[in-house]
Amino acid sequence: MEKREPRIGGIITPILTPFYEDESINFDELRHQVNRLVEAGVGGIFPFGTNGEAYALSDDEKIEILKVVVDETKGRVPVYAGTGCITTKDTIALSKRAKEAGADILSIITPYFAAISQDELFEHYKAVAEAVDLPIVLYNIPMRTACNIEPETVERIAKACPNVVGAKDSSGKWEVLSAYIEIGERLGLSILSGNDSLILRALQAGALGGIAGCSNVYPNNMVAIYKNFVKGDIEAAQKAQDAIANFRSCFKYGNPNTIVKTAAALLGNNVGKCRRPFCSVSEEGMEALKKALAVDKENGLN
Repeated sequence: MEKREPRIGGIITPILTPFYEDESINFDELRHQVNRLVEAGVGGIFPFGTNGEAYALSDDEKIEILKVVVDETKGRVPVYAGTGCITTKDTIALSKRAKEAGADILSIITPYFAAISQDELFEHYKAVAEAVDLPIVLYNIPMRTACNIEPETVERIAKACPNVVGAKDSSGKWEVLSAYIEIGERLGLSILSGNDSLILRALQAGALGGIAGCSNVYPNNMVAIYKNFVKGDIEAAQKAQDAIANFRSCFKYGNPNTIVKTAAALLGNNVGKCRRPFCSVSEEGMEALKKALAVDKENGLN
């Protein structure tokens, strides 16, 4: 069994996919966003995750995006590729294409839409891990997929698959994330918080970082959570963690990654809107968002 090398961590950004008004991809802005994030000190770039609108992109578009991100990142930080599909066959195919395009790590969301058992999940991840020789991070986001990777299944997968190096939990449930962390400490898995509000608590419990959608809006602040924690300045880390609550309170007004992209655009980033139909924020939501961003600006968030 051996392998299980990369100890991944820090703040990893699920980078936005910028679009022009006609919904074609703005690759120039994508390059700009890569540099903006790397210069802020993020620990990785993750194209076509949830915030990158994976659900609205074709496989060919994903690979095009990945090639540009790899080219612009130039090895400064690892590049994660979100290659999870509904079927095992499609997940393997996209994962192999991602490897050819230069991905460093695969983030593989659970199958979705159709109900799946924990045994089927195990067999799915085992087949993918055996077919693709790249480090793999499991991605658990049951509120979007209606599928939860139980902690026992994470342990079972980790024991069977030496190239499964970590797991991201976006369930928002501390009992799930803390169970993942306990397994990670025993088996050498890097556990990442997928809920931005739990990053510091997760770090204190033994997680190694977070995949943080809010880092598209406030990359320096999100990186400060991690860097201050590592330095041992928990007060400063807590201040940075608490600072995002004002912005996150706007998530109730729509699809959270639509809110994130809208906020990034309002702050002057030429990322465009999300692809239709997931592109609108209500008048009430837009007003609340603008107020939140103005308060955050006064408080020095960036």
